[in-house]
Amino acid sequence: MATTEAQRPLRIAMVGHGAAAQAFVPALQNNPQFALVAIVENNAQVQASAKALGVPVFSQLEDLKQIAHLDGVYIATPTPCHAEQCIQALANGWHVLVEKPMSSNAAEALRMVSAAQQFGKTITVGHSHSFDAPIQAMRRIIQSGELGAVQMVNTWCYTDWVYRPRRPEELDPALGGGVTFRQGAHQIDILRALCGAKVQTVKAKVFNSDPQRQTIGAHAIYLDFENGSAATAIYNGYAGLSSMDWTHQVSEWGFLQTAEQRPWKRRPLQHATAEQELAAKQERAKTAIPASAPWQPHFGLTVVSCTLGDMRQTPEGILIATADGERELKLPHHLSPRDGVLEEIAEVWRGTGPGWHDGQWGYENLRICEAAIASAHSGREWVMTP
Repeated sequence: MATTEAQRPLRIAMVGHGAAAQAFVPALQNNPQFALVAIVENNAQVQASAKALGVPVFSQLEDLKQIAHLDGVYIATPTPCHAEQCIQALANGWHVLVEKPMSSNAAEALRMVSAAQQFGKTITVGHSHSFDAPIQAMRRIIQSGELGAVQMVNTWCYTDWVYRPRRPEELDPALGGGVTFRQGAHQIDILRALCGAKVQTVKAKVFNSDPQRQTIGAHAIYLDFENGSAATAIYNGYAGLSSMDWTHQVSEWGFLQTAEQRPWKRRPLQHATAEQELAAKQERAKTAIPASAPWQPHFGLTVVSCTLGDMRQTPEGILIATADGERELKLPHHLSPRDGVLEEIAEVWRGTGPGWHDGQWGYENLRICEAAIASAHSGREWVMTP
C-alpha cells in the first residue's frame, strides 16, 4: 500500500550540532513521523560527531538545496545567527524550528515573523520548558476551570549558569546573551503559558555581580497580566544554593542529583582562553542534555495559585491542593520535552494543528525579556504596548 502524504516521514535537517541539537537526535530517531536527512555544521571538530549519524553533513545552509523534498530545518546555531538563517530557510520554502531565544532582539524576531507570513511557512520556537509535561498538565487544568481562575504563578531557579563554559555571545546581552534572555526565555514562556493572557506591565531588576564574568547573571521580574493574574520570575545564575534543594533533588532534565553529585561551579573560569572555554563547552555538549530520564524535569520550582487551589511540580507529576485535601497527578515520563516539540511541529508542518509556540509567541517572550532589562535600567515599571 502506498504511503500517503499524511503518513510519510517529515524530512528535517539540523543547522548547528551543539548541545541543543544533539539532544534532539534521540527524539528524532525514535519518532517515525520524522527523518533526519542532513546536518549543517561549519566547525570541523563538531562535524566529526555529526558524520557519525550517517547523513550528509554540509558547512553552509544553502547546501541543503541539494536535499530533495526537505520539509523543514531546526536552527540550533548561536543566537546571533538565528534571524538571517531563519529568513533564508523560509525563503527556500522550508518550515523552521528555532531554538530559544528566537533571535538577539525583538526587532530581528519581528522580521522573522514577517518572513514566515511572506513565504507562507511556519516558525516554531523551542525547545522551551513550557513543553515539559508538568507545565502542560498545569496549563490544561487551568484552562479547564477545575481550580477556578489563575491568580498568580511564581517560579524560582538557582543555578551555576554564569560559571559554565560559554561562548562570548552567550554572555553579551546585546547579542541575546545573559540570564534574562537565555534562561528568562524559559521562565517567561512558562508564566505566559500558565497565566494565559497578555502581559500588561513589567517591573524588574537585573544583576551583573561578578566583574570577572561580565554579564546579566541574575534577575527578579514581576509581571502583571490583563486577566488580573500576576507572576514572578527569579533566576540566580551565580548561586551557591541550588533550586534542586526544593525539587526533591531532581534536576532540570529529570535526574536525581544530590548536593554531593552536582558538578557545581561557584567560581569563574580562571585563566581560560576563549578557545579553551569553547572546547570545554563542546565536551559538555556530549552529555549536557540526556535523552530520557526517570523523573519529570524541573526548571526550578514553579507554584501556581488559583481561586480554588494550588499546584506545584513533583518528581512524578504535579501536586494539587484544594479545600478537599491534596492529590498527586502522576504523568508519563517516557517521553522527553523534545518529543513534545516534535509532536507540535508534526501537526504544524502537516497543517493539521495550529501549535502555540509559533513565531509570534517567541517574539512576545523576547519582547518581555527586553522590557525586563529596560525596566531594570530605568528603574521604572515598563508598560507593554500592543
